[in-house]
Amino acid sequence: MAEKSLYERLGGVFAIAAVIDHFSDAVVKNPIVGQTSKNPALREWHTKQVDGRLPGLKFMRTLWVCNVAGGPFEYAATRPGLTPLGLEEAHRPLQISPEEFDEVAAELGRTLDFVGVPKREKDEVLAAFAAHKSEVTEGSAAMAR
Repeated sequence: MAEKSLYERLGGVFAIAAVIDHFSDAVVKNPIVGQTSKNPALREWHTKQVDGRLPGLKFMRTLWVCNVAGGPFEYAATRPGLTPLGLEEAHRPLQISPEEFDEVAAELGRTLDFVGVPKREKDEVLAAFAAHKSEVTEGSAAMAR
């Protein structure tokens, strides 16, 4: 018998969407990366653009997680990166630093704990997220050069 995919072990699209909903709301309120962030691009996004774009962002994040977890949904970037799951173009204008990325990852970890995701699956989700750190922080790295 084949082992279940991460997507199946997470509970499928509805469970993933619930995680993303909680996580996305938590990021908006996070003092390091949300509405009071020291990063002006993140602060502006979370105070001026969030109301009109957050529902769509939650949808796209849900598709992305479903896709990387082996689910039946295809993620298609609104700003394609170098790979089908690449995130560099969507995040470049936000100039997200490695430390800010790590705080978003920590927020994701707290959300996974909040909803009771088992350690194995939590570690796999966080590893999939961490695999895209260089793409998400590319805008910050470019500004530093």
